[in-house]
Amino acid sequence: MTDSTEAPQAADQAKQAKQANQPDQATQTAPTPLTPTDIALGQPLAWPLIDADGTLLLDTGATLVGEMERDFLFRHFAPQRGDREPPTLPPNKQQEQDPTLTVRDLHLTIGALMGLRPQQGASGAPMHPCKLIGVAPNEAIFVTLPYVDRRPIDITPGENVEIVAIASHAVYRFVCTIHAMYQSPLSYLVLSKPANIRMLRERKSIRVRAQFPVRYGIGQDTEGYQGVALARGVSALGLSIAAPWALAKVGERLRVAFRLKSGELDSSIETSAIVRNVHQEDGPEPLTTLGLELDSLSPADQMAMKVYVFDRQDDVMYWTGAAR
Repeated sequence: MTDSTEAPQAADQAKQAKQANQPDQATQTAPTPLTPTDIALGQPLAWPLIDADGTLLLDTGATLVGEMERDFLFRHFAPQRGDREPPTLPPNKQQEQDPTLTVRDLHLTIGALMGLRPQQGASGAPMHPCKLIGVAPNEAIFVTLPYVDRRPIDITPGENVEIVAIASHAVYRFVCTIHAMYQSPLSYLVLSKPANIRMLRERKSIRVRAQFPVRYGIGQDTEGYQGVALARGVSALGLSIAAPWALAKVGERLRVAFRLKSGELDSSIETSAIVRNVHQEDGPEPLTTLGLELDSLSPADQMAMKVYVFDRQDDVMYWTGAAR
C-alpha cells in the first residue's frame, strides 16, 4: 500500500526536476564572451560590442578591417554582444560615515571646484559644476549657481542637493538643503550645513595609470567611431592610449569617447583630441602609443577628469593651484 505522503513528495520532486532542466531566463539573455571567429573582418557589426562590465567598445555598424585590430580587441578586452541583457555588477560598498567630520575638517578653500545635483532622482544624473565662494560661522556654505547651456539649473529653495567637493587632501561627498537663491551681486546659492559627509577618495598621482576602452574616430568631420584603443594613462586634460597602429600624426585630431568610473561617480565623455606625440612600443605586441590633449572638455567633463586623477594623485600643489 502506498503511503499518503509519497504522492506529494513525488510531485515536488518532479516539479524540481522540471525546473532544473529549464534554463534560467537570466542565463538565456545574459551576454556570453565572443571569440575572434564570431566577428567577420570587413563587415559591419550587426550589434554593438561591449566589454565584460558593459562598457561600449564598438557601435552597431562599426567594421574591423584586419586581423591586427581584431587580435588587439580580444587581447585587451572581453568582447560580448551588446544587444543582450548587460551583466549585473555588485554595488560598491558604501564607505562608513564619520559622525565627527565637519566642514572645517574638509579644508575647503575659496574657489574649490564642486559638483551639485538635486538629490531627488539623483542616481545617474550628472553633477553640475560650481565653486565655493564662502563658509558662514554656522558652517552654512555659499556656492555659485550652476548653469547648463547658459541657463541656471532647475532647483528651488527647500530642495536637498548632493555635493561632491574637491578639497586639498581628498574628495568629499555630502548633502545640503538649499536655504536661498540670489541673483545679485552674482548668482549664488546659500546651502545648509553639510550632512552625511563622506570621504570618497584620498589623494594618491597627477598623471595616473589607467586601463579602460577608448573609442576613437579618425578626424573631426567623420561620424561614428571606427575602432577601440586602450587607455594607458590619464591626466586632468589628456589621455595616453595604445592602439594596434598609428591612428594619426602629431598635430592631427581624433574624436574619442570613454567612460570614467571614480568612487561613486560614473561619467561618459565624448570630446575631440589633438595628437601631441606618437611612439612605437618595443615588445612582443607591436603597439603604438599616442599622447592626446583633450581640448574640448565641458566643465562637467573637466570635473570628472580631475576627480578621476585626484583619486590617484599625490601632488597637492596641483589641486590647490599653488606655484610649483
